[in-house]
Amino acid sequence: MEHPFYNKNKKEQNRISIVIAICSLIIISIAIIISIYSGIYLIGILTFTITLSLIAPFFDMPSLKKSGRIIYYSPLFITEKPKNGTIKIHGGTLFDYYFVIDKRMNGKQRTNFIIQQYLQGLLDLIKKYENESKIKVRGTSYILNKRTAEKIGFKIIRTDFLQKIILVYNYFNILTSNSIAKNKLSFPNLNKTITFETNFKQLSERKDYIEKLNNKLINTIANNVYKN
Repeated sequence: MEHPFYNKNKKEQNRISIVIAICSLIIISIAIIISIYSGIYLIGILTFTITLSLIAPFFDMPSLKKSGRIIYYSPLFITEKPKNGTIKIHGGTLFDYYFVIDKRMNGKQRTNFIIQQYLQGLLDLIKKYENESKIKVRGTSYILNKRTAEKIGFKIIRTDFLQKIILVYNYFNILTSNSIAKNKLSFPNLNKTITFETNFKQLSERKDYIEKLNNKLINTIANNVYKN
């Protein structure tokens, strides 16, 4: 897997983590000092909450990968371990977007790349579980739209209340990820977030279509990347 962070040696990974931790502590400390002297304690509370939300993936993802609790099928497509007959899938986090997406890409190229990586990961997941037809696959996304999700074999289901709470809590994290994906400040509309579900039987039936779409995006990216 070509993930720039995981391709670094342990010393480099630790150095990055230490720099992130120190910078975060400095930001939080400054906010606390300002809060105390101004008497506006909300500044400290909001800064702590937002900073924690932003840096959490940079520590959580490497730890979860090491423990085996999450599995990368592509640099921007991740799954949790199967539980109760269901595999939960996720797109890349802020951590993954930061390290994986080429900074030279424009907004359209980045969006194509993200979707292509999603499809590639999905194909590798199908390959591993295509004989396990009864296992369900479920995910939530603000990148993948309803039309595309249905074309590749998913059906749209209601997003549960807990998932909505998690999305609201991580709003600034999602805002930053969305801005990286679009290559500009881009406020996400959480109302457009969809939850989708299927099983490997249905995914296998759509495998050829997914492969064609994936190859089409690969060719598009190869032909247009770095051309602005």
